[in-house]
Amino acid sequence: MVNDKAVSGGLEWRVRMADGSPSEVLVPESRVFQRICWAIVGPVFSLMRKVRRFFSKAWDVGVDDPRKVMHCLKVGVALTVVSLFYYMRPLYQGVGGNAMWAVLTVVVVFEYTVGATLCKSLNRATGTFLAGALAVGVHWIASQSGERFEPIVLRTSVFLLASAATFSRFIPVVKARFDYGAMIFILTFSLVSVSGYRVDNLFDLAQQRLSTILIGGSMCLLVSMLICPIWAGQDLHRLVARNMEKLANSLDGSVTEYFKDSEDKLENEEDTGKKLKEYKCVLNSKATEEALANFARWEPAHGRFSFRHPWKHYLKTGASIRNCAYCIEALNGCINSEIQAPEYIKKHLSGVCMGLSSQSSVVLKELAHITKTMRKSSTIDFSVEDMKGAVQDLQDALKSLPTQINTSKQPVGEAPQEKKMDAIVAHTTIPLIEVVPLVTAASLLIEITTRIEGLVVEVDELARLANFKP
Repeated sequence: MVNDKAVSGGLEWRVRMADGSPSEVLVPESRVFQRICWAIVGPVFSLMRKVRRFFSKAWDVGVDDPRKVMHCLKVGVALTVVSLFYYMRPLYQGVGGNAMWAVLTVVVVFEYTVGATLCKSLNRATGTFLAGALAVGVHWIASQSGERFEPIVLRTSVFLLASAATFSRFIPVVKARFDYGAMIFILTFSLVSVSGYRVDNLFDLAQQRLSTILIGGSMCLLVSMLICPIWAGQDLHRLVARNMEKLANSLDGSVTEYFKDSEDKLENEEDTGKKLKEYKCVLNSKATEEALANFARWEPAHGRFSFRHPWKHYLKTGASIRNCAYCIEALNGCINSEIQAPEYIKKHLSGVCMGLSSQSSVVLKELAHITKTMRKSSTIDFSVEDMKGAVQDLQDALKSLPTQINTSKQPVGEAPQEKKMDAIVAHTTIPLIEVVPLVTAASLLIEITTRIEGLVVEVDELARLANFKP
């Protein structure tokens, strides 16, 4: 009874049965008001938490790369200036009712980098000019063919040219550099041709459309290049150099993770995990490199990069970097393998393997420094020779590995016959499958050095084509 009262806050209902059986106590539902309030206020607090998390992530994005904030401000400046053609009557009368096309051009064309903005601006202007000129020419031919055949000529021209332009978008060269221009060509030609059937002065319509697009595109280029420009070429240059540094860190982390003791693995597990994951960024950078190289070709000369800078060779260098990253990915497969070689056999190769990875990392970091500073190095040849010497040491250690397996567990002070039997036992108690991951890891290290030598050749070629300073 006391417990029931405590639950119900001192209020209870007692029901007396007609047959004289013991009465039952009905406890009312507790805290109903609090649950109703929480059902109303709870979603509000949940929404506020989501909004706070959103703004926190947005703040982190801005702090991580302030150039993104600057890009947003530049878009706002360009739209504000172009909108004057719509608000100010003298400017509005100069371009006619098509002033809104300038605003739409800024929204569509303004991209993050100068190269991307220049690419889309030229594509849009060229596509509009060609489509407008062809539409005016087709309209004149259709008007000369008579009122009966005029709609037939217009519809036929729209079908043929739109189909041909759409097919051209499947051609790799056109798709890579002129896909947006082909789409604008289809859109402009269709609009001008169809509307020209009801418009008397079609030439003025095409001229106003082209002028507004030129105004919008010019404003995008001026703002993009004059206010804190973001060059696609510089981003590509930094990306390739940064990928080499990430590759060196991943190689060091992978070999250290494989050969260090189990007790040491727990100490710097977080730092080692970050280094191991860096090679994945290298493997996923192909699409970014191709896009940046495509946009960099459109950019004018800026900084240390000339107009005909070998941007295409950066793609070959990036491909060589990814070839090394594939081997590091396979090396991580050996690290995470459930079958591991005995510790005393791993110690036989740990010194030479870690020495080789150290020399390979030195070469990669020096290549990254050469690319970043655009200056040739006088010590890169010596570093490559040291790496080749470390490869020779590893090959010698691999040749002595069978002897190490046979003799490492022989007891001291026993008869020769007993030593022979113990050697056979020691040899037979180590399955071959336990040694395979260790030999595979060593072979992958040798393969990585071979691919690094190919990367050295690509960087030397890049230095020659781009005229790196001595």
